Amino acid sequence: MPRGDKWEDSYTRRARTEKWLARSVYKLEEMDKKFQLIRPGDCLLDLGCYPGSWSQYGIKRVGPKGNVVGMDLKNPDRLSAPNFKFIKADIFTVDPEWVLKEVGPRDAVISDLAPKTTGIPVADTSRSMELAKEALKIASAVLKKRGHFLCKVFEGGDLKSYRNSLSGCFDQVRNFRPSASRKGSREIYLLGLKFTGKSK
Repeated sequence: MPRGDKWEDSYTRRARTEKWLARSVYKLEEMDKKFQLIRPGDCLLDLGCYPGSWSQYGIKRVGPKGNVVGMDLKNPDRLSAPNFKFIKADIFTVDPEWVLKEVGPRDAVISDLAPKTTGIPVADTSRSMELAKEALKIASAVLKKRGHFLCKVFEGGDLKSYRNSLSGCFDQVRNFRPSASRKGSREIYLLGLKFTGKSK
């Protein structure tokens, strides 16, 4: 995307200066600092990892004793680290149990998955919720007890129902809108903290 276009902002310029792969890293950083999602030595799964800034941040946070697995349809080819593994997969067709066998139990699952927007709010919100539901299925399969889950959704009619689904398997559920979210964006992040491993 050319510099100086309508998407250029202070976060974009800062990310370029600080060598992050995308401005979205600042959303994760803010939420991690507030909720302590990622710790040194953690095993992290990043769903929808392209272009790689969330995995890049995760690698830095988990350190050499931890590891990060990224999953997406598109390879974050600008990202490379000894403790990073990429899996090319479609979240709508991949088997959560297969993911568990491939990556092992995870301390945290983060998802910045977003649909290709159509400009039709109802359709975009519905597609976003479908992605969020699939992300929760994978998180439920791979998370260790008391692990954390972070997922992006577009605000809409099913948000309350989805939050209730999270409440059934996490001790705490929080909504959060990061400072780096673009003005006018309908995105919101839901956090499931301390996975219980079962529905209440």
